[in-house]
Amino acid sequence: MRKLSVGAIAVSLLASGAWIGDLAWAAAPVGGQVVSLRRLTQNEYRNSIADIFGPEIVVQGTFEPPQRIGGLQATSTAMLSITPGGFESFTKMADSIAEQVAGQKYRAKLPCAPESAKEPDDACMMQVLNHYGPSLYRRPLTQDELNNGIKLSHDLAQKSGDFYTGLRYGLASLIQSPDFLFRKEIAIPAGDNKYALDAYSRATRLSYLMWDTAPDAELLAAAAHGDLSNAAGLEKQVDRLMSSPRLDVGMRGFFTDMLELDNFDTVSKDGVLYPKWASVIGASAREETLRTVIDTTLHQNGDIRDLMTSRKTILNRNLAAVYQVPFPFEGGDWMPYEFSADSGRSGLVTQVSMLSMFSHPGRSSPTERGVALMDIFLCSPTPPPPADVDFSLINDVNNATLRTTRQRLMAHASNKTCASCHTHSDPIGLTLEGFDTIGGRRTVEDGKPIDVSGTIQGKTFMDGQGLGQYLHDNPRYPQCVARKLDAYALGMNSEQIDASSFKAAYQAFIDSGYRMRTLLKGLVEAPDFFSAPAPKPETPKSKTPTTTAEAATKQATKVAAQ
Repeated sequence: MRKLSVGAIAVSLLASGAWIGDLAWAAAPVGGQVVSLRRLTQNEYRNSIADIFGPEIVVQGTFEPPQRIGGLQATSTAMLSITPGGFESFTKMADSIAEQVAGQKYRAKLPCAPESAKEPDDACMMQVLNHYGPSLYRRPLTQDELNNGIKLSHDLAQKSGDFYTGLRYGLASLIQSPDFLFRKEIAIPAGDNKYALDAYSRATRLSYLMWDTAPDAELLAAAAHGDLSNAAGLEKQVDRLMSSPRLDVGMRGFFTDMLELDNFDTVSKDGVLYPKWASVIGASAREETLRTVIDTTLHQNGDIRDLMTSRKTILNRNLAAVYQVPFPFEGGDWMPYEFSADSGRSGLVTQVSMLSMFSHPGRSSPTERGVALMDIFLCSPTPPPPADVDFSLINDVNNATLRTTRQRLMAHASNKTCASCHTHSDPIGLTLEGFDTIGGRRTVEDGKPIDVSGTIQGKTFMDGQGLGQYLHDNPRYPQCVARKLDAYALGMNSEQIDASSFKAAYQAFIDSGYRMRTLLKGLVEAPDFFSAPAPKPETPKSKTPTTTAEAATKQATKVAAQ
């Protein structure tokens, strides 16, 4: 049997005109036009593969990192293409996934078996493509797509003398296609010179927002029947999605992005100064925050502002050591816990996650903490410092005169160039100086009680509890959550979101007592949620491949030769 390489299929696809980064691939149905392409995030990719093929399918490979824009990584998914290196990685992942699906262990789950495993079977391949194709592309496959998949599978099965080899590469061609890798949003006329997303684009937007995965069969069927284009049909599907336990997965995706919990990928601490810190602490801290947020906002349907003030949390043994609280041997890995009134703890702002992510390896950082929390919770980003700013005074921990962090910051901020930014962010960070760089409690610095006061716009508050109450009472906090949720759903820069577009949803959010479920339902059922920009006039297609395509072809050829 002839062994076919990963690169061989990639070269075949590229030679036929299909390459990453070329919008010619992004053909739209008759009457519609592509207005947005959003690259799948790593979690969206993994969740989609697990739901389509089964959780036992292993996804191995490197994903190109997103960028944070307007406080969210989701924003960059509508702006990023795929580099030649990324193309190679997606090609290898697609082949690995397809190889598992076509493998001996998985074959019983396939929708059909060939008449002979040693030769092509176009009828069976048609069943396979019709079974998996709509879930992968999030819409029905066109006849041309079906024909191309069958032909590719037929040719490779014939060359290799193995039906399952042909099936493997037929599936791989779908999995590495931009119709899977990108969430394609199609605009169609909606009357009065307005445009809206087509039914399958609506299903995709709803599913990735609420479940962080591809639409299921019922949602695709609703799209096919036109149910998502009328209020009653849309509400039925929204209620179904929201009543599922999978809503936890979708909202974990949102809060991971909003709270910037991806920062744990790069957090490190000085092991000599902080021996309690280990890699498991970072993973535990991330999980504590997500469990707390999901329990409060979804399971308890609580006031989202309570995330700033509640002393209740959910922790494990690793975190109990950092918090210096008892942890019973019984009760499983995670347990609910409520900090005492004199603990200084107050909601998310004093959890290990927020305190450790935005600190230096060996010491706390009021500025980093203040900058992060102002951006995350109040949508108030701090401008980057000038390129020539001198941080030596702040970093001089051995300064004989300026012994405390507050003293060094105040001296640094006396510089007019630095004052405006530091007065914007430092007050929040300084109230958290009662916690060290890993989030442990401390009360003294240089042998003296730590000053944990902060003043913003004439309001003075003390310690983490005072900060939590300040954020709880600040109307900009729930406004920021609503703005970022809308931006996350739409793939837009939160700083460019017009609050008037979700005015009714936000009022319902307020009237409900700031319940997250009410906000989510209001946003997705708002008249403008599925509106789309007017498509741009199509430009003539160049006969010359783009630079990206040429580079990808060279890379695929190199892989094929190995």
